[in-house]
Parts: sequence; structure tokens; C-alpha cells
Amino acid sequence: MTETIVALLIFLFPLAYSPGPGNMLFAANGALFGFRATLPASAGYHLATWLMTLGVGLGLTGLFETWPLLFPVLKTAGAIYVLWLALKLSRAGATTTTQTARPASFTDGAVLLLLNPKAYVIIALMFSQFLSPTEPHVLAAVMVITTVFTLNNLLAFSTWTLIGDRLARAFREDRSAIWLNRGFAAVLAGVAVWILLA
Repeated sequence: MTETIVALLIFLFPLAYSPGPGNMLFAANGALFGFRATLPASAGYHLATWLMTLGVGLGLTGLFETWPLLFPVLKTAGAIYVLWLALKLSRAGATTTTQTARPASFTDGAVLLLLNPKAYVIIALMFSQFLSPTEPHVLAAVMVITTVFTLNNLLAFSTWTLIGDRLARAFREDRSAIWLNRGFAAVLAGVAVWILLA
């Protein structure tokens, strides 16, 4: 199992650390509110990650085969949600003066994961590569893969959040903070378009 975990981590590294909806949301929230303020959203996202990954590993992928329209609906809903988050971020000011913006919540984190089609594709691909059909202890193997996947994502998101937090220290004044937030919002909007076109 150790060899499988090492191979899994190598497989996941570029996927987890590449700019996606989750990474960009957490980088933006880290920039606007600081690392600690992102912890509730991170908890929501990663609890949802663990539960959904476990479900996919135990066979919920059959839903996409039974209802083929479910994936495009999910994809569109995810893109719309990411665009909505980008719009909220584009209206935020500096961390010290903003009154209307708030950090992403536990629910925001969970919803972002549930509406992230990239996550479903990666999870299905991961199990197809690392879960043997002849595995004698399927439940244990699924739980190990699920936990490694979730912890790897948590580390990647924490890294992006810290990057956002550090960037914001250089953009403390309201005018520069507004441009930083608009930059992150534009990246999130680009991710939403990518979701629709992928």
C-alpha cells in the first residue's frame, strides 16, 4: 500500500496545485481576509471532499452513467457559482476597510466542492488508476485513497491561501487591494469559463 500512496501523491501533485476553482477561491480569501478566516470554508470543502470521494470510490459514479445529463448540469451550475463568487470578490475593497465582503463560509466551501466538475473527473480517474478491481479489502483501500486525496488537497489549498495572504500584505492600501481583488476575481471568472468549455 505504501507504493500505491507514493504513486498516488505523485499523480495528484500537479492536479492539486494547479489553479482551479478551489485554489483560486482560497487564494483570494486568504488575500482579502487572512489565513485564519478561511478555516471554516476549508473545513466545509474538505469534509465534502472526503465524503464525496468516499461515495465515488464506493460506486456513486454509476449515477453519471444512469443520468448522463447530470454531469453537464453540474458543470453549468459549478461555473455559475464560481462566477458569482468572482463577482462578490470583484466588489471587495481592502481588508481593513471592507464592510460588505465576508470570508467564504463552511457552506460556501462545501458547495464549491459539490459543484466542481474538475473534482469529479479527478476522483473518478484516481480510483480507476489506483483501486484494483481484485483488491481484497475494498473499503479499507477506498478509505486510504480518500483520506490521502483529501489531505493532499488540504495542503495544496493551505499553500494557495498562504500565498494570497502574503500577497495581500503588499497590497494593504484600499486602492491596491481593490486591484488585487479584481485580479483574483478575473482569474476566478476565467476558471468558470474554463469549466464551461472543458
